[in-house]
Amino acid sequence: MTAHRQSDTDACPGALRLHAAADGLLARVRLPGGLLTGAQLGSLGELAEQFGDGRLELTSRANLQLRALQEGDTARLADRLRAAGLLPSPTHDAVRNIAAPPLAAARLRALVEELDAAIRADPELAGLPGKFLFAIGQVPLAADVAAIPDGPRFGLRFGGHDTGLRVDAGRVTEALIVSAHAFLAEREAQRGGRAAAWRLRELADGPARVSARAAAALRLTPVSVPVATPAEVVDPGALVGVVTDNDQAAAGALVPLGRLESAQIRVLAEAERLVVTPWRGVLVPGLTGSAAAAWIERLAAAGLVVTPTSRWTGVTACAGRPGCARSLGDVRADAEAASRFVEGLPAHWVGCARACGSPAGDHVRIEATGEGYAVTRRSGDGRPAGEAVPHGEAGPGVAPAGDPGPRRDEAAGPRSAKRRDEAAGPRPAKRRDEDGPSSARQRDEADDPGAVRGPGRAGTFPVDVLGDVVAGARRA
Repeated sequence: MTAHRQSDTDACPGALRLHAAADGLLARVRLPGGLLTGAQLGSLGELAEQFGDGRLELTSRANLQLRALQEGDTARLADRLRAAGLLPSPTHDAVRNIAAPPLAAARLRALVEELDAAIRADPELAGLPGKFLFAIGQVPLAADVAAIPDGPRFGLRFGGHDTGLRVDAGRVTEALIVSAHAFLAEREAQRGGRAAAWRLRELADGPARVSARAAAALRLTPVSVPVATPAEVVDPGALVGVVTDNDQAAAGALVPLGRLESAQIRVLAEAERLVVTPWRGVLVPGLTGSAAAAWIERLAAAGLVVTPTSRWTGVTACAGRPGCARSLGDVRADAEAASRFVEGLPAHWVGCARACGSPAGDHVRIEATGEGYAVTRRSGDGRPAGEAVPHGEAGPGVAPAGDPGPRRDEAAGPRSAKRRDEAAGPRPAKRRDEDGPSSARQRDEADDPGAVRGPGRAGTFPVDVLGDVVAGARRA
């Protein structure tokens, strides 16, 4: 359970509820499963050029954002999104949060579409928080409720916990909808005059209690759960170049710092279908091998990353200045100056302690402080590597005190890593999805066991030495 929220206000932006940023209004367009057509991307690009800054931002949940919008354009923006098929519901726009593997098998993609339709058809689910996340299949995100293939059946997960509930493929959508209702019921039961929870992990004993409600409604009896084992999770570098998975071929590229420029948008708009990934990447799926190779040439010519050894592999950033008023630095400009290829932990640049859009697994955080940058190694739950875990939250995979956390599996090579199955662990992963703030407590950096030491204030470095510092921290 995390700290209680101070307000009921759900500030998570959408296509209708825009966020007021320092550079204008921000609109987030939900893409269930990261899917859209090339024509839809082209429409978004036209909207960005007409109403925004000309770019599209990719988020850590595989959605797209338009920035620098003006108040007088919001109605026209909504009409255009509706015409492009990107705003199918005025009431459920912000709750269509569904994650899926980028190259999911056909049955999972069908379930994503089925679940999206079921969410939009359920009036009560319009009351879900904009942060509440569904998942179908293994994803690198902390889903609130998920259905993971388990042989011919699916296992349900609640805040990352496997509580032993199993359903047939034909009941997956029903089970996830019932689980969402169970979350709403449990958060109301626990509210007690306080602000309502936005995520399942914010509830006291949330996974067990929400699972029990869902089991009763679905008339399911839990099965025994096997001991958790590490699962293969795709690395960003594995989704660039010609990619094959589930008998599919695709052309994959990373988008430097998650910003698609207008020329890149026009190239991608010529594809029939596209998949946006949580690693700020994009796939052109459904290709033959030769067609995928031809697309790789086009994507490279447009300035997208198509090789796993690019300096942008594993490097992400929040908006930073000038777009975010909270930011203490122009993190994208500084990342541009300091980034280099490193075979090691991902690196995430942030402008403040909120650490928006941070990766789900172990990573290096480079945080602007106003005096330079603090460089820390972070565990998958956002805590500094080596920080003691509060009583009741410890579990397998938590780095012991003084340990910087597990390194990438050397035997697996630069294109894959062994990480703990998000669904199997005994505690939920605490991820700062998209614009959500970090849940890590503020502390003096001198007491931070994950801090990389520097001159002056502990862990703080000037920009001109960051390249070496960050590279070293990523290899550690």
